[in-house]
Amino acid sequence: MDDQWKDVTTDETISRRTLLTGAAGALGAAVAAGLPLMAGGQGAQAAAAAAPVMPADPTKLQGAPTSAVGSRSTFIKPSRTPVGETVGNSLTPLQDLTGAITPSDLHFERHHAGIPLIDPSRHSLLIHGLVATPLMLSYDELRRFPQVTRTYFIECSGNSRAAYRDPKPDMTPQKVAGLVSNTEWTGVPLKALLDEAGAKREARWMLAEGGDACLMTRSIPMEKAWDDALVVWAQNGEPLRPEQGFPLRLLLPGWEGNASVKWLRRLELGMRPWMTRWETSKYTDPLPDGTARQFSFDIDAKSVITAPAFPQSITRGWWPITGLAWTGRGRITSVEVSADNGKSWEPAVIHEPNLTKASVRFTHMWEWDGRETVLLSRATDETGYVQPTRTELVKVRGIGTDFHFNPIVGWKVQRDGRVVFHGET
Repeated sequence: MDDQWKDVTTDETISRRTLLTGAAGALGAAVAAGLPLMAGGQGAQAAAAAAPVMPADPTKLQGAPTSAVGSRSTFIKPSRTPVGETVGNSLTPLQDLTGAITPSDLHFERHHAGIPLIDPSRHSLLIHGLVATPLMLSYDELRRFPQVTRTYFIECSGNSRAAYRDPKPDMTPQKVAGLVSNTEWTGVPLKALLDEAGAKREARWMLAEGGDACLMTRSIPMEKAWDDALVVWAQNGEPLRPEQGFPLRLLLPGWEGNASVKWLRRLELGMRPWMTRWETSKYTDPLPDGTARQFSFDIDAKSVITAPAFPQSITRGWWPITGLAWTGRGRITSVEVSADNGKSWEPAVIHEPNLTKASVRFTHMWEWDGRETVLLSRATDETGYVQPTRTELVKVRGIGTDFHFNPIVGWKVQRDGRVVFHGET
């Protein structure tokens, strides 16, 4: 096949016979696989996704036809990992992304009983308890409320646990911090639903219940419910993906991901927290003195460099140090980068838009001179909170802390240019 394409490119005039001969092999394979494509076009070449045969000159062939659903280039293959986890998670490939928005199909997953299959025409949201008028709202009825579209990150409270407890050189950005994603959400402010139900002001807490097999339930303070909480049904311009809570999920901007209950089916208003298993045996934070942090909802300021990073190798010269920063307490006001293991810090450029409770992309240009060094990033948010070192966090919370890991981490650049994870700060 390669020789046939070579013949095509050396001839000044391409005959119809030569063109069809050159495309025949890939076309036949695609037809055998039942793939829709235009005979003799580039679609024939791209059809063999495992090992595509690429034309030397794509301007000499018709392109592929339209399709029902778009796909990435066969050369671009980002993926979540691990796969096949019913009770577990799947991490976003941070090192493969640009900008700040996470594609919907790469948004991280965390499940406690797998992904339920829910028919939206049979799904409803019950709002009851300390309300004047209990409501049972269908999926279609909820979408008739005035909607808003806002960009927020979601981070699992267990994100970066492995990098904190047992940092290893072969960790990628995905393994270090892949349980965070940042997307555009569309839904109705929860305040509008509470007003519709006549929520009583004496209510202090709200129980959110999901429709998965474990009936995930979390107690939420009413201050958050009245503030910026949303009930969402769309993400990045399309209905929620099933693994992100289709048809409905609660969205609590800036709070630990578990509280943004997926497959939302019930909100009950009451006077005190329900103390469910998900806020007693789980999602509480053991401390060295034998006590535990409970209802520690807010996500602290955090950043991670996504390039250069393991398993990259670099050469001498200029490189962009780039990554992501986020905070649950508003906006990131600065990100600093160190190219000498924290001895000195330089301000990075924060790329717009810099939205409240949304991830931001940062970049800092750096010239590598061939010497071994460590690259670090440090975020500060609008409350003045500064991302701590791992040593500082261990001193306060202990090595056995189980949630909310936000220490400064980075990457060691070795003399041969290979980049490995550096978690000891």
